[in-house]
Amino acid sequence: MAMNLKPLADRVIVKPIVKEEVTKGGIVLPDTAKEKPQEGEVVAVGPGTIGDDGKRVEMEIKKGDKVIYAKYAGTEWKDKDQEYLILREADILSKIGK
Repeated sequence: MAMNLKPLADRVIVKPIVKEEVTKGGIVLPDTAKEKPQEGEVVAVGPGTIGDDGKRVEMEIKKGDKVIYAKYAGTEWKDKDQEYLILREADILSKIGK
């Protein structure tokens, strides 16, 4: 897990969910032909930003949420063989389910 990373302010660490892509004809697409994933699971959440009034603004996203994020958002980070994205909460477009 990305436990070595602690997101700051309104940042979120997301583990992208990579789906195996198969065409309608049954051909499995190689990694080089796939688009970047836009779906992932939140593995860590920062404490939130400090508002103009000096109070902390709570995060809407929580650890374990499945989310859809902007296609080219965030910074990629690789920890051993697992890839993660460090995003701002504003780059998350939607929660999935729940």
